[in-house]
Amino acid sequence: MSLTMEEPTRTFQVVGKHDVQEDYKGSYRFAPIEEAQVSRAMIKRYFNTMYERAISDVVIIGAGSAGLSCAYSLATQRPDLKITIIEANVAPGGGAWLGGQLMTAMVIRKPADNFLREIGVPYEDEGSFVVVKHAALFTSTLLSRVLALPNVVLMNATSVEDLIVQTDFENRQRVSGVVTNWTLVALNHDTQSCMDPCTITAPVIVTTTGHDGPSGAFAAKRLVSMGLIKELGNMRGLDMNRSEPAIVNGTREVTPGLVMAGMELAEHDGSNRMGPTFGGMIGSGIKAAHEAIRMLDAAKITAGKVVGKSTA
Repeated sequence: MSLTMEEPTRTFQVVGKHDVQEDYKGSYRFAPIEEAQVSRAMIKRYFNTMYERAISDVVIIGAGSAGLSCAYSLATQRPDLKITIIEANVAPGGGAWLGGQLMTAMVIRKPADNFLREIGVPYEDEGSFVVVKHAALFTSTLLSRVLALPNVVLMNATSVEDLIVQTDFENRQRVSGVVTNWTLVALNHDTQSCMDPCTITAPVIVTTTGHDGPSGAFAAKRLVSMGLIKELGNMRGLDMNRSEPAIVNGTREVTPGLVMAGMELAEHDGSNRMGPTFGGMIGSGIKAAHEAIRMLDAAKITAGKVVGKSTA
């Protein structure tokens, strides 16, 4: 039995005064465009976003599995909030594009499989844990769900160079925002003259920059260098059974205004590493969303700053 391919569908449209045609036999025609239109379409939207998000409700540092889980949980529970994610890499997702040692399957311990069903990721059930056939399926699905939410903005290829720390209404040092720069600029401060950053003010910052590495545990290390904590706990050796519950249950406001989640918390607290199992990342991100909501509900906020306690 022979199989024959159907003729490609031809779609004829009139866009303005121009004919366009979707024809895969040699007559594909695009609507005309000027180069300046492309630049202006991007520039206008990007800088309008920067302008609008200069004051945000929540800033999430890091778009790995914990940060993205936090963003999804927070944005779906509170669609009124302006949630801004800052990711240093061009590709969001952190280490969640693969499982362990460059192998593709992703292991997620129960009960974090509930989150997979919520976002629509299929898996194989192995009893006490489930396996997603490719970690990229989880990451790409979660990323697309997050970016489709109207109250979420992602600024990738953007680094958090520092934290804004101010004296609050209770005379405490409070993390009140982030200092940002394009990552390529941040990487080249030593090769050029001073290239000053921008800032984003927010009453709640969630940091999820992972364990120690090129840009890992950024906020935890900065808390030490600023004198807000004495020293890092430093991540302990791998123990999945101790690590994952410690990370989820320990996710909290570590200093006024700053919630810490994911493996950055292992560096801060000195808890164990978990290796290639991702339920702790999901659970920690969701816990961080709950913490952020608690903090926002408890605060009186003016122009993105906490100025008192809520009277509601």
